[in-house]
Amino acid sequence: MADKNRIAFQGEPGAYSHQACVEARPDHEALPCRTFEDAIEAVRGGAAQLAMLPVENSTYGRVADIHSLLPKSGLHIIDEAFVRVHINLLAVPGTRLEEIEEAQSHTVLLGQCRNFLQKHGIHRITGADTAGSARAVSEAGNPARAALAGELAAEIYGLDVLARHIEDEGNNTTRFLVMSPETDFSRRGDHGMLTTFVFQTRNIPAALYKAMGGFATNGVNMTKLESYMVGGSFEASQFYADIEGHPDDPAVARAFDELAFFTEELTILGTYPRDPRRP
Repeated sequence: MADKNRIAFQGEPGAYSHQACVEARPDHEALPCRTFEDAIEAVRGGAAQLAMLPVENSTYGRVADIHSLLPKSGLHIIDEAFVRVHINLLAVPGTRLEEIEEAQSHTVLLGQCRNFLQKHGIHRITGADTAGSARAVSEAGNPARAALAGELAAEIYGLDVLARHIEDEGNNTTRFLVMSPETDFSRRGDHGMLTTFVFQTRNIPAALYKAMGGFATNGVNMTKLESYMVGGSFEASQFYADIEGHPDDPAVARAFDELAFFTEELTILGTYPRDPRRP
C-alpha cells in the first residue's frame, strides 16, 4: 500500500466514510482522521492526495459544519459518491442472535434500527461512532453485546454478522464529496456535470430572488440551495448551491453573470461528473 495515493476520511477504520473511500477510490489507501478538519489538513499538508467528506444524508439532512468548512478548506470538489447505509448487527464470533442483550452504536444508527431492536428485546447503548463501537465490541469479547455498523467494520474487527440490513428505512443514503487541492474543470463522465458554489447576496431588497432569476430564465436546474449564517451575524447569510451543468455552458455562464451582479462573494467549489447512483 506504500506506493498508493491516500484518501483521507473522518472516523475510524470500518466507518461508512471508509466504505465510501473503498468504493469510489479503490486504488487509494484510506487514511482515517479524527475530525473533518484533520481530514482536510491531511490533504493540505500532503499526507493525502484526496479527502472524502460526507455532506448530506437522505434521512437526516445535511452534515453539521461541513458547508461552513468547505469554502475555507482551499480544496476543490472533483467527484461525488453515494453510499447506501446498510446497518448490520455484529457480534464476537460464535455468538447467536438470541444471546444478544444490548447493541452499541452511534445514536443515529440506534434510532434507525428501533423496530429490529424492540422485536428482539435488545437494549440500546450509545457509542461515539459506528466503527468505534464495532472495535469496542471486538475488544471486550462479550457475547451479550453487539454493535450496529457496516460489513466493512465486521471484516476489519473480526466480528460475525448476525443480521444484515436491519435498518427501518429502506433507502437511507449518504452523499459524499471527493475533495482535491487541484481543480478539474474537464468534462467527464457519461451522466452530465454538476457545479457547486457558495455565494453571499448584496444587502438589497429581494436580493436572493433576483440572484436566482438568472438560473430560471436560462433553464438551469438547481438541485440544492441551502443557507447558513457566517461571521456570527444574523444579517449575513451564505448560500450553498448545486446546479446541473458546467460553467462553460452558455446558459450556465449567463446565469452566473446575473448572479454576480447581486452578490458580494461568489466562489465555485468544483465542477464534477454526476454520479450514476444519484437518486
